[in-house]
Order: sequence, then C-alpha cells, then structure tokens
Amino acid sequence: MQDIQIAQAADIWPIGKIAEELGLQADNWSPYGKHIAKLDPVPFRDKPSRAKLVLVTAITPTPAGEGKTTVSISLADGLRRTGRKSMLALREPSLGPVFGMKGGATGGGYSQVLPMETINLHFTGDLHAITAANNLLAAMVDNHIQQGNQLQIDPRRIMLRRCMDVNDRQLRNIVSGMGGTANGMPREDGFDITAASQVMATFCMASDLTDLSERLGRIAVARTYDGKLVTCADIGAQGAMCALLRDAMMPNLIQTIEHTPCLMHGGPFANIAHGCNSVIATTLAMKLSDYVVTEAGFGADLGAEKFIDIKCRATGLWPDCVVLVATVRALKHHGGVAKAELSNENVDAVQRGLDNLKRHIRNVRDVWGIQPVVAVNRFATDTQDELDALMDAMRQLDVPCAVTEGWAKGGAGATELADLVAQACDTVHDKTPQYTYENALPLKDKVEAVARRVYGADGVSWVGKTLNMLKELTDEGFGEVPVCIAKTQYSFSDDAKLINAPEGFAVTIRDIRLSAGAGFVVAFAGDIIAMPGLPKAPAALNVSVSPEGVISGLM
Repeated sequence: MQDIQIAQAADIWPIGKIAEELGLQADNWSPYGKHIAKLDPVPFRDKPSRAKLVLVTAITPTPAGEGKTTVSISLADGLRRTGRKSMLALREPSLGPVFGMKGGATGGGYSQVLPMETINLHFTGDLHAITAANNLLAAMVDNHIQQGNQLQIDPRRIMLRRCMDVNDRQLRNIVSGMGGTANGMPREDGFDITAASQVMATFCMASDLTDLSERLGRIAVARTYDGKLVTCADIGAQGAMCALLRDAMMPNLIQTIEHTPCLMHGGPFANIAHGCNSVIATTLAMKLSDYVVTEAGFGADLGAEKFIDIKCRATGLWPDCVVLVATVRALKHHGGVAKAELSNENVDAVQRGLDNLKRHIRNVRDVWGIQPVVAVNRFATDTQDELDALMDAMRQLDVPCAVTEGWAKGGAGATELADLVAQACDTVHDKTPQYTYENALPLKDKVEAVARRVYGADGVSWVGKTLNMLKELTDEGFGEVPVCIAKTQYSFSDDAKLINAPEGFAVTIRDIRLSAGAGFVVAFAGDIIAMPGLPKAPAALNVSVSPEGVISGLM
C-alpha cells in the first residue's frame, strides 16, 4: 500500500485519549478537530525538564532517500514498545516540498504521524499565520514610506522580503508598487518561501509570547538613507504580528500510528534557516516524557550543526545522543553509483560511500563531543553482504549501529535501535556543551570554523561586499551572535555535485542577511536560494480528492 493508504487505514485515537495518557488536564489543551489539539504551554512553565534528548540527523541527503523522519517516528515507537515513556518533537511540513519534489514530512509506511493528509496540507494553519505576520510587516514598511517616511527609510535598502508557503520561482525577484503614486513607490522586491522567512526563524526560537513579541520587535526591516537599521519596533508592527501568532504559538499534539504522542510545531528549512522545530515544543515535550526524539533537517552538517550551535546555545538544551540515519542505497550513491543502478548489489560502492558517514560520525563525536548511534534504514533491495560491510565498518569505529525496518514494521522494526539509544543516553555523565566555535569569535571566523571543522573545507572565499557587511553588523552589535550557513544539502561543500566526503574545496559566501529576531546572521553559500522552484513534474500533479472527500496522491 502507499503511505497515504496505510495512514488512512490506521486506527487513530481521539486526541483526548493521547492527552489523557500524557497526564494533561482538560484545561491544558484545546481540540482542533477529532485528532489534533493545541497545547497551552503556560501551565507547564515552572515544571522541570526530565527527558533524555535524542537528536536524529543523517548522512548527506541523496536522490535515493534516507528516511530520517521515518526513523525518528519508529525510534519513538520502539522506545515505547521497550517500556520507556517516549515522545516526538518534529517540524511541520511546508507546502513547498509537499507539492514540489521532496513530498510530505509525516514519515512513511507504518512509521507515520497522523492524520497524514491534514498535517501535510493546512494542518492547524500555523504556517499561514506566520506568512500573514511576515506580510503584514512588509505591508507596514511600504505604508510607512507611502505616508511620509518619517524614519527616512531608503527604499533601495529594504531587508525584509515577503513570503508564501509554496514554491514559486516567478516571485523570487519582482518590482512592486507599480501603477502610480496611489499604489506606493516602485521598488525591487521579492518573496522567500515561508519556511525560510525571518518570522519563521523568530517564531521557532521564541520561548513564550513575551519573548516572541520582543524578538519580533528586533527584526531588521530596512536601512535609512544614513545607513542606520530600522526595526519592526520602529514600524510598530510587533503587537499586531504577535496577535496573529498567538494561537500558532501553542504546539500541536498529534500521534503516531502506534499512538506515541508527538508535538509538531514550526518548520524552518535546514538548508537555508536553522532547521529545527520550535524551542517551545522541544522544551514542553521534555517536561512530559522520559525520552524525547527530535529531528534536525537534512544532513548533520546542516541540521545538527545548527541545532547545536544555534538552538542549544540559545536554550541550554544538549542532546544525550545523536542518531545518524544512513541507507545502503545512499552510501552507494556517495560511492559513485547512478540512481538507476542503486538496486544492484555493490559492496565496493558501499565501502567507498562510507567516507561520508565517517565524516558525520567524526563531527558528532569529535567536534561536538556527543555519542553517535547509526541507524541503518533498511530497503528491500539491500543485500546481506552490503549490510555486513556497513556494520563491520561501524564495529571498527566502535559506533553502536542497528538495522531498522520502521517503514515495514513500525516500532517493532526499531526496538534494537531503541535499546542502543537508551543505553547511550543513560550512560552520559558529562553534558558540557562543545560547540563548533565560541561566541567571542568574529563572525568571519565563525563561518570559517564551520566550513573547516564541519564541512572539511580548506577555507572560505568571500565574494563582493560580504566582509564589509559582516563588519557593519559587528559594528552594530551583532558580532557575538551565531552564524547560520545557507548552502546546498546535497554536499559537504557548496557544490551539489561534490558528493561523498570531498576535500580541497573552498566555501564561497556570496551574501549576508541579518535575522535579528531569531538571533543569528545568515551567510549564503554557493547558489542557494530562499525561494525554491517547482520541478518539471511537481508532486502536485498526483494529488486529487474523490467526490467523498478522500485525498489521494500525497507522498
């Protein structure tokens, strides 16, 4: 059966039963239909955090797929099957990938969160609220200019871009305000996808509504003719934006096919933004469970690095264990095998592709000082000799490793992984954070530290005015914030074609953006963009609804 058919056939519990199993009081949550609830985090503000935190990440993504969300869900189910109280904290899907190339973000097979169709489409409207808040601010900036421009905003130096939650390359760069003086001032403008917007990043880093309002007020929207920063607070939009986001700030409670509770909240992309679910959902889950499984987007060089250097640095969180998801098929791709040949046995290619996994293991263990556990997400075409080559390599590195079959078997296919993860978590004695770089380093050196220590680059090439932009931000007081490198997810480098574990390359930084509300500076590497386009055959072509209202075709 297809994923959507498995999800539609599942026995989904009323959300009140999930809330009851978590020990929630009736006034702690509000139903959003039969199978989703919004949790009020306020009553839990003073409750202690008790959970072990498990971060699931992966090797460098490939067209073969790795199944990181599927493994996350099956691991949480496996922990529960082995007698441990577990919970998930995941990101919300963006409509861009759902209708584009990548598909949804609810897992697969018998390791899914439910209701699959609702989650992958509008869900509870959180992303729409973020879109509306972002675009309200953009409208108020242009209106300020139209109504006399008291702040002396330079229309050529507006930093805030509009956003929408679908892939639309046509809107990357536009001219707005056409049609005469009544329609505003003509200027260059553009759209980012909502998951890459400043407001999304700010939303996910906020700890509560008060913090959210303060962070929104700090968002840099433009510069004046004299070059001074203009903020959202200067425009006066943060109160209305916070009102739009009030309900969205409450994490969403859902369940897996096996009824493991999940808080799904926020959805920043990891190749552009920081790639983690909301701070508020992660910290709340850690007060409600003994083991929390969370996920960071794409490979460990992106999602895990940003989880550690941005999210953990800001919150005091620290993983007890990092799970690295790998597949035989992906390793063969990194070993030089074409996609059409990945189903054929090739032990030599697996061994060559192991260099990619080994670099990620080195980063987790040596750069960040965290115990890695490798989860081999098994596919039907994997042969025993290929699996043995992978397992032997992990034994030589003294890295715990388990083959998982969550897609086919749900939590039953991940009990060995669950035991390894629990053992790794329970033997942690020192959780002293070990970041890639220190706060006091200059912004330039922070970018170079990530490039050299995590990516394996020889250095960084700074294009155009990027170094001047970093100096300007440093002079304005942003020198000690973390850096968020936006780059392709398909390589350690900024060139998607350099697969496996490339060496002898430099990372090219071509643009700098300030995300003051979220609390970091974004450095754009290579040709990465913040508004994806649709592929030649978008996934939207496969989606339909029957006369009875049954959705089909969602991946």
